[in-house]
Amino acid sequence: MQGELRVLGACPLDCPDTCSWVVTVKDGRAVGMRGNPDHPYTRGALCVKVNRYLEHAGAADRILYPMRRVGPKGSGRFERISWDEALEEISVRLRAIVDEHGGEAIWPYVGTGNLGYVQGAEGIAGRRFWNVLGASRHFLNICSTAGNVGLYHTNGTPAGMDPETFALSKLILLWGTNTLTSGHHLWKFIQDARAAGAYVVAIDPIRTRTAEQADQHLPIRPGTDAALALGLLHVVLEEGAEDRDYIARHTENWEEFREEILRHTPERVAGITGLPEADIRALGLRLARTRPTGIRATMGIQRHAGGGAALRALSAIPGVTGDWRHPGGGIAYSTSGHVNLNVDTREDLLAKPVRTLVMTRLAEGLDESVKCLWVYMANPMASTSDQNRVRDRLLREDLFTVVMEQFATDTVDYADIVLPATMQIEHMDLHAGYGHMYLLWNEPAVEPPGECLSTTQTFRRLARHMGLTEPSLFDSDLELAEQLLSSGHPSLNGITVDRLRKEGWVRLNVAQPFVPFTEGFPTPSGRLRFPKGPAYVPPHTASAPDGPYPLTLVTPAAHTFLNSTFGNNPELLRRAKGPRVLVNPQDALDRELTDGQRVRVFNATGAFEAEVEISRKVRPGVVASTKGHWRKLSPGGATVNAVVEERDADMGRGAVYHDNFVEVTPV
Repeated sequence: MQGELRVLGACPLDCPDTCSWVVTVKDGRAVGMRGNPDHPYTRGALCVKVNRYLEHAGAADRILYPMRRVGPKGSGRFERISWDEALEEISVRLRAIVDEHGGEAIWPYVGTGNLGYVQGAEGIAGRRFWNVLGASRHFLNICSTAGNVGLYHTNGTPAGMDPETFALSKLILLWGTNTLTSGHHLWKFIQDARAAGAYVVAIDPIRTRTAEQADQHLPIRPGTDAALALGLLHVVLEEGAEDRDYIARHTENWEEFREEILRHTPERVAGITGLPEADIRALGLRLARTRPTGIRATMGIQRHAGGGAALRALSAIPGVTGDWRHPGGGIAYSTSGHVNLNVDTREDLLAKPVRTLVMTRLAEGLDESVKCLWVYMANPMASTSDQNRVRDRLLREDLFTVVMEQFATDTVDYADIVLPATMQIEHMDLHAGYGHMYLLWNEPAVEPPGECLSTTQTFRRLARHMGLTEPSLFDSDLELAEQLLSSGHPSLNGITVDRLRKEGWVRLNVAQPFVPFTEGFPTPSGRLRFPKGPAYVPPHTASAPDGPYPLTLVTPAAHTFLNSTFGNNPELLRRAKGPRVLVNPQDALDRELTDGQRVRVFNATGAFEAEVEISRKVRPGVVASTKGHWRKLSPGGATVNAVVEERDADMGRGAVYHDNFVEVTPV
């Protein structure tokens, strides 16, 4: 690779924007990266995190070779070994486990560190290999399942608005989403709408960067979003502004849901949400009178005990107002449901049905029946609930743990074997954003450093070393990509691997503007299904606790990390300024806390240390501390997840990261 060339690729990280990028390669080295200016959603910009991606890929602490543990589990002490040695040890251990305990004793623990359909969690990524061995299924529920299920119950799909149509909205509700930190490319379309007169409201327990820029911020109590949705609809009914024609033609269970709305008066909802009744009425009037209204809700809003019900209630709003008729109307949670690829994991390779182990119940599930934990695209020691119990389980000497990684994360420290993984500029992949309507191709720009292998190549090598003969285990990356595009769905008409490799990205074959539910929904009846029974499920923290933990903790995304990715980047760590906890001035006064003081945030589950930031960005009774910090780089050796319980949301067994009681005291 002599001279200079530009290579088109795509960001693999867990963000709705899935940016198209351009890598400049000179004499075989990646020397520059920028957002693709030709991509209609990326528009030439990357985020503060991914702007440092090339620096991150070339970092001195990158894992470049296979390693074997030589110290106690948790010590992070390893020796370099060859790939043949690693594959032989893994093969011997896996065969012995399958022979003695059965394939279900293996837990393939996959995360969202890469959302590719070839190399990452969205697609194939080793699942055929695990099916041949009969390994336990892994339920990847950490991110969005409660909301997905809630939306499915209402609309028949989690998919909704094309986010680009927010440019046509006249009222925009940014509901439990911090757009300028977690998916900032949408802001350009919001700015277009504002230029045309749109009004923007941020509904969020925290006064985020986004809330600061909105026309109005409503600091709702965490987890009470469904109640607010019902209160706003109460005002819509008072005004007689429901779209009766749309309701009659395209919805079901209206009369029962109407009674539920009428029970949630603005006065009652004010008591639940902590918002002034006047603000609820004012926004309800604005909703009643403004078409189209677009609602943007992302994954943080459903990480509490009533998360599924919250998305059900929010998705009912455009059913009542008829906003689904209009470009710029409806709700946007995830566009993944519009992506109809053929993800063929070859479930027929399973010799018999196997159990399912739940990602967010790692401490509970990692009992004596699990003999091998295989972690890839995940850092559960930093990212999952009940951190202390997870650590105790990972210390088991009889647990054979393999981690495929790029850096020595908290989880790597507990591995028996570590396998070096490629980064995005070093392998091939196919991507689809869950915040836009495009497929993107990632062409490798440079050769992998050291002995790093892609996910697919690692499993191909291991299958060959183990003597497995199932042909589909050895499909090339290009063959896998061709299979993904072979579903025959009309949205993929005209989209081929050759075209993607040439152009870098292609819009799904849908209308523009795309208005998905003007004439019906993908439910059995073809109608939107309004909730039956109580539409508001209170969070765990809805009532005052009986014990000594009176504060509600929420754990939002950091501006400088993406989950725990970049949590070891020196410059981004410097900008993050270490773990901090936002405390309202009244709560700080009650506890005699001072700004900048080191405190202990704790409950019966665990504790972590942080620096206090006294701020009115959080309401009294609520504290906030960002996720993404690594345990071993944090004071006291713990992160926010040390105080998060292993509990389930109301639907889909979703996580409850924003629904925990704590107390805060000086260290």
